[in-house]
Amino acid sequence: MKNRIFTGALVAFIIVVAIIAGLLLTHHRSSTASGHKLRVVAAENFWGSLVSQLGGTRVSVTSIVSDPNADPHEYESNASNARAFAAANYVVLNGAGYDSWANKLLSVQPEPSRKVLTVATLVGKKEGDNPHLWYNPAYVNQAVVQMDKDLIALDPGSKSYYQQQLSKLQRALSGYQNRITAIKRQFGGTKVAATEDIFAYLARAAGLDLVSPPAFIEAVAEGNDPPPSSVVTFQQQLQSGQVKVLVYNEQTVTPLTSSIKQLAAQHNIPVVGVTETIQPPDMTFQDWMNGQLASLENALNASALGK
Repeated sequence: MKNRIFTGALVAFIIVVAIIAGLLLTHHRSSTASGHKLRVVAAENFWGSLVSQLGGTRVSVTSIVSDPNADPHEYESNASNARAFAAANYVVLNGAGYDSWANKLLSVQPEPSRKVLTVATLVGKKEGDNPHLWYNPAYVNQAVVQMDKDLIALDPGSKSYYQQQLSKLQRALSGYQNRITAIKRQFGGTKVAATEDIFAYLARAAGLDLVSPPAFIEAVAEGNDPPPSSVVTFQQQLQSGQVKVLVYNEQTVTPLTSSIKQLAAQHNIPVVGVTETIQPPDMTFQDWMNGQLASLENALNASALGK
């Protein structure tokens, strides 16, 4: 991921805002004891949707990155974000370099009583690994269980409520995860391509053979130019007909990825669009995922039928 460099003036401004917000933290930290909601901040709306469903009426969740027209890799924080983090009882980050801007904000206003979950750390990933963890159903399951434990630790009086919410969410998540299993059963081994590594975890879970050159998809995800040899290989894969479906990231569009999409269309290869963040933003995580998987399943069916 691209590391964003904060200017001295912006950092100074954020520090001032965080200090001011810190003066109000005593009230915020005692909110659960007085019956008020836990203040939760999620760096991205996919984790925000999950923790919101777990917390239900006991939490107030703010998701920072949710703009459908922006590349989350390029996100730059602001003073409003600093205030939200400073007042939070609980923060959920993706990690693995995906939201390093959030770590900067947390370091400005450390707070021992504030819990922070970094999903990458939970699942054993680090910066440099594929950061699109929410596309791995196993990681999602691990994350929601940990989120539930953290909410209980912060608000032990509502333990039974959070446990009920966890059971409800796990049932809801089983719908899209069962669709992944169905795709694997019907289309396992099918060769597919993707413009970047956002699809790698899901392809593996669904038993699909992601044949795109790793150097290409990793470079695009990092915002770099892929090696020319990887571009040629990708083009040959599409032209030869060995690829049955192309998965295209709609939030990291470049002239090169657009040309790859056009080449696929020219060779009658179905194209499936996926996004980095939940779109539309008010949709639940599971409905968003299920919709994308339905599009993938339809494309695989169409390819199998030669349409």
